[in-house]
Amino acid sequence: MTSVFNFTFVPWFRSVAPYIHKFRNQTFVVGIAGEAIAAGKLQSLAQDLAMIQSMGVKIVLVHGFRPQVAEQLKAKGHAAKYSHGIRITDEVALDCAQEAAGQLRYEIEAAFSQGLPNTPMADSTVRVISGNFLTARPVGIVDGVDFQHSGVVRKVDTAGITKTLDMGAMVLLSPFGFSPTGDAFNLAMEEVATSVATALQADKLIFLTEVPGIRMRPLETASEDNPIDTELPLAAAERLLLDLPAANQPSDVAFYLQHCVKACKSGVERSHIIPYSVDGAILLEVYVHDGIGTMVVDEKLESLREAGVDDVGGILQLIEPFEKDGTLVKRSRTEIERDVGNYTIIEHDGVIFACAALYPYPEARTAEMAALTVSPDVQGQGDGERVLKRVEQRAKAAGLDSIFVLTTRTMHWFIKRGFVQVDPEWLPEARKRKYNWDRKSQVLVKKLSA
Repeated sequence: MTSVFNFTFVPWFRSVAPYIHKFRNQTFVVGIAGEAIAAGKLQSLAQDLAMIQSMGVKIVLVHGFRPQVAEQLKAKGHAAKYSHGIRITDEVALDCAQEAAGQLRYEIEAAFSQGLPNTPMADSTVRVISGNFLTARPVGIVDGVDFQHSGVVRKVDTAGITKTLDMGAMVLLSPFGFSPTGDAFNLAMEEVATSVATALQADKLIFLTEVPGIRMRPLETASEDNPIDTELPLAAAERLLLDLPAANQPSDVAFYLQHCVKACKSGVERSHIIPYSVDGAILLEVYVHDGIGTMVVDEKLESLREAGVDDVGGILQLIEPFEKDGTLVKRSRTEIERDVGNYTIIEHDGVIFACAALYPYPEARTAEMAALTVSPDVQGQGDGERVLKRVEQRAKAAGLDSIFVLTTRTMHWFIKRGFVQVDPEWLPEARKRKYNWDRKSQVLVKKLSA
């Protein structure tokens, strides 16, 4: 039993180590929907966030309180009022929001104060500091509707938050802000988290929500064969928002996506939508290669996209040295022009630095990834992984179960990224007929997660 455990633990720990190094001293802003706390997820979330902080990540935690305020209003026999997707906060609703915020702050601080033996919080010291880090202004009157005590973020005390984080504490923010005159305003958790992430130029903005992520075909009926789009370039996310209905409810596809897009356009490199219903969701998203939800990625400087006819010359120039030294099989210009739509490329300032082609075999529910190439000028910077991930997404969107590669020199690179070696007899019949038995290429297969 011990040997089996060691066999699984050691490779897992090694696969996580690069992410631990990468995220040390980075800043994450984490927005937790009030629904997650109402669903009893606070203890496990606190444990996971404490572990992440112990690995050197600076965390700003913003909690929501929609269901808690709704419960307080119901207890007082007062109806909740909304307009334009924003709560109208009258005097009663403001009292309910303040009560809910106070109770939740107490529960969150208590959750981070646990140190029981045999739990992930054992011997941990998580200092949680709250404060008046937000200045707010009223929403005002919009289309004749007076939003009263509902507000929007006016200013974030970045110096105060940064100083607190540098002390080793976790910053806890409730969705409340105060005006220079001392008036309190009820804010939206999503807007607070986005504003804080932007002001801090955080490395990540993470929403833990009831939404599992953005599905690859969000306008269609959600189903098990419609997987989550684990990585969504900013440009694609912006186009998607234009096609989606207006977001007025947290369950609407665009509700969290619009905040992710806003954050990325304002300098936050990565923003995430992940489901609180999955145990350990934040750990899976941060420390596992494929993640579990949707990550919106800002790609201002580099363009990760499908190739067009104008890219043929750049692809030829990129792969030619690797064809000469025998790493890649020779491909003619005519062949690349014919298949250019199968290629995914990374382009920077008009120069192609990485590429790969995807050749589907639908009858076998698999596809070959061929000609994966990264320029020597940028090797080691993750471009190969980015292209691989996009190719995997294309294969998933086509309804395929796996992808395979043939290689003579880079087997270990693929094995490290989840491929396993198989006998050439595994190949689809159509591909097996073209297999060069003299070249003796190794065949490696990766199953695609649902």
